[in-house]
Amino acid sequence: MSEKGNAEHGVNGPIKGFDAEYERSRQLAQLPDPDVGKTDEERKAIDKKLMWKVDLWIVPWLSLLYLLSFLDRANIGNARLAHMEEHLGMEGTDYNNTLTIFFISYALVEPITNALLKRLTPRIFFTGIIILWGLIMTFMGLVTSYGGLLAARFFLGAVEAGLFPGVNYYLSCWYKSSEIGVRSAVFFSAAALAGSFGGLLAAAIALMDGVGGRPGWAWIFIIEGIATTLAGCVCWWMVFDWPDTATFLTPEERIRAQRRLILDRQGYSAQDNDKRHMYEAAKDWKTYGYMIIYMGCLTPLYAFSLFLPTIIRAMGYAGTRAQLLSVPPYACAAVCTVAVGFIADRTRLRGYYNIGTVLIGMVGFIMLLATANPQVQYAGTFLGAIGIYPTISNTLSWVANNTEGALKRAVVLGMVVGWGNLNGVVSSNIYITHETPRYWSGHGVVLGYQTVFLLGGSVFMHFALRAENAKRRSGKRDHMHDGLTEEEKRIKGDRRPDFIYTL
Repeated sequence: MSEKGNAEHGVNGPIKGFDAEYERSRQLAQLPDPDVGKTDEERKAIDKKLMWKVDLWIVPWLSLLYLLSFLDRANIGNARLAHMEEHLGMEGTDYNNTLTIFFISYALVEPITNALLKRLTPRIFFTGIIILWGLIMTFMGLVTSYGGLLAARFFLGAVEAGLFPGVNYYLSCWYKSSEIGVRSAVFFSAAALAGSFGGLLAAAIALMDGVGGRPGWAWIFIIEGIATTLAGCVCWWMVFDWPDTATFLTPEERIRAQRRLILDRQGYSAQDNDKRHMYEAAKDWKTYGYMIIYMGCLTPLYAFSLFLPTIIRAMGYAGTRAQLLSVPPYACAAVCTVAVGFIADRTRLRGYYNIGTVLIGMVGFIMLLATANPQVQYAGTFLGAIGIYPTISNTLSWVANNTEGALKRAVVLGMVVGWGNLNGVVSSNIYITHETPRYWSGHGVVLGYQTVFLLGGSVFMHFALRAENAKRRSGKRDHMHDGLTEEEKRIKGDRRPDFIYTL
């Protein structure tokens, strides 16, 4: 389709609002088309080459950062297998408390991080937080008491809080709504790879037990912390702020990158910093619907990642073998995460993919609850992982697709991700030691979250958005904002009658 056709039709359906079309035309007029006179085929080839260049610069590096992030927050499970509790004199619920305190600071800080990212720019923001959490992780390997471990985990949560919502917002400033899902999936698949890679790495590092007078579990923290700190230093040269300032693009490529984003919008400027967008985010019913869905994603995610080594140990496996058995479920989850992101981008039916994926995960946890057979339980961990990981990136892509405007999108993502991570407190306290090896409470709570919040929330959101789209297409919403000025209508963003939602 030509640029003119794109401008008239938008990504999800025809644009009925003349003012939104005028705004788009005004912005395009400020960025002269560098490809005037080229055919549609030539334009598509140029666009494909441009996005491949953007992908190579942005996605692999961000994926590496998230791999390190998830590795650093979840490696405490591997350290537990390497006798951390015995060395620090931990007992009872002490281990659960070290998990809980991370999520408290993480959830408290997360809602404000995207606003901070916009203020500091991505390069400064990402470089700063990565170096800080790498140093905290390194020092965690030097603690000699339970209290010191608690303090380190608290600060680790506060500093790591900005990466995940920050990257999801950052991706939405580079890619069209029909492209963000697969990129987000590749990025988030790093979490599954971290679980896989973490088991292998921990098994090797734990063999350093006694080196320098430190136990093997301490070296897991120290080595991985040093690696993160070095990555943070390199981050300054690897992260570029925005498409219009990216030095890895030529001047013409920067214009093309900006123009394609403008043409993809259904409405007004994605860089509008009017604070009224923040209030719109807080008043929008979709924000709270996505918060419910995301709590159904995050509680199972953290329960699985933090306790998979413990679950495998309860099956009768120990030491290096237990570490290695945690690898295959994560590898399967990584493949499925990318596959779901790729397909959902093309079908634009994100709700259906959440529903189908979580049903697989529910079967896995039913298997874990229903039998004490180690082989059946281990098979259940594969289905559990496949049913958890793809829903994270798919849900956040769904949020980005249906939230117009950079500031509103940043706030909504912060609220959704922050609330989801607060539910990590639940994940940290449901796998109770005296229930080994069956963990009735842990598996049962995860299954309940998947059923009520993730499955129920996705079903509700899909059909609610479908009903709203039908009303907008039929003209029943055309007069919903009568009496408002054009500026007031503009602030409504995706709540305007001409915006068509992704289902």
